[in-house]
Amino acid sequence: MSPNEIDPYYRFVAMYSNVMVAKVDISVNFAVPEEIIKTHYCDRLPTGFPANLTNGGKSLMCNPEQSAALLTAHLPEVLDWLHGLEKPRPMENEPCATPVLLFDREMSTEKLLFHYDGTPASARLIRNFIELFQDIIKNSKATIISPSFIPKSKMKEEQELVQLVTSSTAETSFIKFNFNRIGDFWSYAVKHECTLLVTTKNYQADLAKVLFHFYKGGMWYDRLSFYLAF
Repeated sequence: MSPNEIDPYYRFVAMYSNVMVAKVDISVNFAVPEEIIKTHYCDRLPTGFPANLTNGGKSLMCNPEQSAALLTAHLPEVLDWLHGLEKPRPMENEPCATPVLLFDREMSTEKLLFHYDGTPASARLIRNFIELFQDIIKNSKATIISPSFIPKSKMKEEQELVQLVTSSTAETSFIKFNFNRIGDFWSYAVKHECTLLVTTKNYQADLAKVLFHFYKGGMWYDRLSFYLAF
């Protein structure tokens, strides 16, 4: 297969890894145009963050002396840009630890969907998300989806995560589903009109397939944002 014949979602994956290179210095040469990416330096995001983000606001500099806490991008701009490429960009570096938030029509924390899969990365990303968004999600409704079977060694961690989310949001539901694909979580989020899916970067390639397949289609839900982190 020639480079020009590579499926578009591989472009998304290549872009995604290059976005991660922009951890602190936004001038680093990565694939996505710099004007699409915003870098935020905050231990805790301020309450006005969602409105700032979706109204064309600038990067937040709560604590510019720290490393970047979050990278954000307008998902339609990213997808449109990728579809316009003649050939995909190669992956230059491994994704870094900086979380990425992709948003569409708006960024809202009204209804959160947490993907817990029993891995350390999954537990860590939920804790880090709560720490970063704690001032914004106090009135949020949250749903945690966990595998039906969890080893006994993970049960305590699972309970602690449920308690953490419950104490940080206005309403929390805990559901056991045997979802094996990120598409299952995306479908659930769309069906139940969730506004933010929190999941690990380990699923980024599969998520890219879903986004490219359904983009601007009948099932596309433009209030759904995606938070991805290690």
